[in-house]
Amino acid sequence: MDDTDLPHGDPACPCRPGAGHYEIRVRGHLAGRWAAWFDGLTLDRLGDGTTRIAGPLADQAALHGVLQKVRDTGLALVSVEEVPDAAASPDGTAP
Repeated sequence: MDDTDLPHGDPACPCRPGAGHYEIRVRGHLAGRWAAWFDGLTLDRLGDGTTRIAGPLADQAALHGVLQKVRDTGLALVSVEEVPDAAASPDGTAP
C-alpha cells in the first residue's frame, strides 16, 4: 500500500483522519476544574464511579494528546470510543 491509498495521501481530500466526537472513560471522579487540563472537553461524573471526558477532536494527533494527558495524570483508562457527531439524532442518523 502506498500513500495514495490513504485518506491523507490525496491533497484534494478534505477529510482529517481521526476527526470526530470521542468519549473517553477513566476510573474515578474528576472535579470540573480538570476540564481546562483536557482542553475544555466535557467532564461527566457517572454513577458507576467513572468520569466521561467527551467532545470533538480535530484529528488523531489531538486524540493521542488527550490520551497522553490521561496517562500523565495516572488515571486508569476504561474505554475510548468514537461516537456519532453531537448534532446527530439518537439513532445515529443526521437530523
